[in-house]
Amino acid sequence: MTTPSLVRATFKGSGGNELAARIDLPVGPIRAFALFAHCFTCTKDVLAAKRIAESLAAAGVGVLRFDFTGLGSSEGEFANTNFSSNVADLVHAAGYLREAYLAPAILIGHSLGGAAVLVAAADIPEVKAVVTIGAPADVAHVLHQFGSSLEEIRSTGEAQVTLAGRSFKVRRSFVEDAEEHRLEARIRSLGKALLVMHAPLDQIVGIENASKIFLAAKHPKSFISLDDADHLLTSADAAAYAAGVIVAWASKYIPPVPADSVQSNHVLVRETQLAKFQNIVIAGRHRLLADEPASVGGLDSGPNPYDYLSIALGACTAMTLRIYADHKKLELGRISVEVRHGKVAADHCADCGHVAEGREGKIDRFERIISVEGTIDPALGSKLVEIAGKCPVHRTLEQASAVMTKFAAAETSTAGDRRQQL
Repeated sequence: MTTPSLVRATFKGSGGNELAARIDLPVGPIRAFALFAHCFTCTKDVLAAKRIAESLAAAGVGVLRFDFTGLGSSEGEFANTNFSSNVADLVHAAGYLREAYLAPAILIGHSLGGAAVLVAAADIPEVKAVVTIGAPADVAHVLHQFGSSLEEIRSTGEAQVTLAGRSFKVRRSFVEDAEEHRLEARIRSLGKALLVMHAPLDQIVGIENASKIFLAAKHPKSFISLDDADHLLTSADAAAYAAGVIVAWASKYIPPVPADSVQSNHVLVRETQLAKFQNIVIAGRHRLLADEPASVGGLDSGPNPYDYLSIALGACTAMTLRIYADHKKLELGRISVEVRHGKVAADHCADCGHVAEGREGKIDRFERIISVEGTIDPALGSKLVEIAGKCPVHRTLEQASAVMTKFAAAETSTAGDRRQQL
C-alpha cells in the first residue's frame, strides 16, 4: 500500500471565485481520479471526505475534494450560491482535474453533495461511476433544515439560518432553485454505475431517500447499508467502512492500466502551478512531486532535482548489489546506500579521479556509503564497493551523456496524449 501525498490547489469556480482544494495523490500507480462533493455547509476537510479520500488514494485513486463557493477556504459569498451553482462548481472542478491531471472517473457525493454529483455526472463524460452517501432524493429536502426561517426567507427575501452551530445568510433564490430541481429524471438517465450508501438511522436524510434513488436508477446499481452510522459519518469506523466499500466497488469500473501500455523510459514533468517550483513527475504509472526547500521559495513538498539524482544513484546501487548477491548466492543482509552530493573545486578533489582531470571550476561530487545489516568479511565489503561501480546510473553520471532538447509547438496535445496512457 502506498502512502498518499496531499497537494493543495485552487481553481476558478463557476462564479469566477478561487476555490480551495486538496488532492490526495497516490505516490505509486494511479488507476483513476475521483471528485468528492461534501455535504451541505460542510467543507472539504469533514471527516467523511478526509477518510474516504485517504483510503482511495492508498488504493491508487487520486481524489480532489474542494470547498464550494463561500465555504471553508474558498472565496465568494455563500448567500450568492444555490444548488445549481454547486453543480457548476463540480463541473469546473472536473475541468481543473482534466487539465492538471486526468478527468475524474468517479464522482462521490455526501448528503446534498450526493444530489449534486447525480446532476453533474451528465456534464462530465469521463465519469464511469457515481457514489452517493446519505443523499436526498429531492433537492428541496435541504429546505427542511431551515425550520421557521424558511417562511422569513420566502417573505422578506433572505434570513440568517443556523446550521450545525454556524450562521448562514440564505436568500430566496436558493429556495426557488432547490424547488425547481427534479432529481428523478436525472437519475433515470444517469447512464453510469451507481452505488447508493445510506444509514438506516440517519436522522437528517431518512433511509426512504435511498430507496427512491435506487428504484429510479437503472442497472448497474448497488446499495450498501451503513449500519450504526449517523448522517455525517462522524464515527471513524463508519467512515473507514464506507471508504473500504467504495474502493472495492469502484475497482470494477477502473481497471488497472496494463503494464505493457506504459513507457518505462518516458518521464513527464509538469508544473502544478500551485507554487513557484512544485512539479508533478509522471514516470510510467507512478506519480511523485519535485520541489525546492522553503528557504529558496519552494514548498518542500518533494525532493529537489539533485535529490532525484542522488535517489537514482542510491537505488541503482542497492539493486545492483542485490543482483550480485543473488547471482553469487550470498546471504547478504539488508542493503542501505547513503548518498551525499555537493559541488567541489575540480583541482581540490583528490578522490575524483579522471572525472576531475583537466577540468576547471567546480564539479559535482557524489559520495556513496554502503552498509549491510549483519557482519560481513572486509574482503566482501571491498568487493561490494567494486560492484557498486558497475551500477548503470553510476556509469551514466561518470560518462558524458547526450541531452537533446526540442521545443514542442503542440505542447498541450502532447500532454493530453500522455495523460491518455495513465
